[in-house]
Amino acid sequence: MQSNNKLRMAIRATAAVAVMGVAGQAGALTLNVGDDVDASLYGYARLNMSYDIDDNRAVSTRAGSFTPANEEIDGHFGADVQQSRIGVKVNHASGVMVNIEGDFRGAGNSAGSLRMRHAYGTYQGFLAGRTWSNTISFVGSTPTLDFDGIAGSHGSWDRTEQIRYTTGPMSFAIEDPSSQAVLAAGGNTRTSAPAFTARIEDSVDAFSYAASASASQVTADDGVNDDSAIGFSAAASAKLKLSDMFSVQGAINYTDGATGYLWRSGSNYYGPSAYIDGDSVETIEGYGGNIGVSMALGGGSSINVAYGMTTLDLDDAIAAGATTDADPETNQNLFVNYMWTPVQNVMMGVEYGYFDQETVAGESADANRLMFAAQYNF
Repeated sequence: MQSNNKLRMAIRATAAVAVMGVAGQAGALTLNVGDDVDASLYGYARLNMSYDIDDNRAVSTRAGSFTPANEEIDGHFGADVQQSRIGVKVNHASGVMVNIEGDFRGAGNSAGSLRMRHAYGTYQGFLAGRTWSNTISFVGSTPTLDFDGIAGSHGSWDRTEQIRYTTGPMSFAIEDPSSQAVLAAGGNTRTSAPAFTARIEDSVDAFSYAASASASQVTADDGVNDDSAIGFSAAASAKLKLSDMFSVQGAINYTDGATGYLWRSGSNYYGPSAYIDGDSVETIEGYGGNIGVSMALGGGSSINVAYGMTTLDLDDAIAAGATTDADPETNQNLFVNYMWTPVQNVMMGVEYGYFDQETVAGESADANRLMFAAQYNF
């Protein structure tokens, strides 16, 4: 009880320091609470501004969407602070660690309510709670200001509830599956089993690499007809540090019946995993990838360039009458940004983004946009 009271007092004191110290250089907000608990409060305040030169593609956090809005109207500006986040991390002398984190990315483009990002605990290699899917690796990611990032990034690129065990470079998890949309199911789908995932991540000198895989069951059930299919995904990523200034990184993905693990596919985030053909659930294949280059300029400044794409094989779904050739098939985006840290714990940046979505019929809708970001960490 005494340690809990001390922890509450420490968090209140830390929050007060954060509020009063915004104008100065923020330090690590870490406190030792008693003899058996260490607690830290962390997060950042962030402003994002976007200007869509063509079609308005901005969603919350001013991230860009692949979905066309109104291509006849050009020039859209907006700003929000929804990416701002706050978290608490507690380490016990017993080896237990607890992490709870949220941000303010609510619905729409106005200020949102607090959204749960992470809520999990770890002990001796075991993890239980909500955090990044075990299929994800950041090894091959290129920094972007756009919060939703590059198409074809490694894994589902989302957080999910799970039980995970990590030993050395390997980790295995039972988790809530990512999106499992089924075309022509009329919304009559259900999560009939957890996803089983495995990942390896390691490095050798200047070369870092990761690979992951998932297996899950996608089910359609309208109360009369009930059918399932097994879906799987595989992804790999790598980063090669060519020098102290340059690095090259990227990722590749393949999915069959598990398009929830193909980031930025379909209309914007995840495409359909399967379709109904008569009374049967049939899986949809997809693949994607990205590549990027980063250059450190010194003084906390860097330039990053990245390109990514995803594509789905919808031909069989169209032939079965489950959808039409007006559905999105291929997404691709490109980012070029400059980031710098004018003072400690402050990041600012500017970015150009290009988005293009092409339907099965070959209709293309592209858009160009600019972003500015200012982030203050504590």
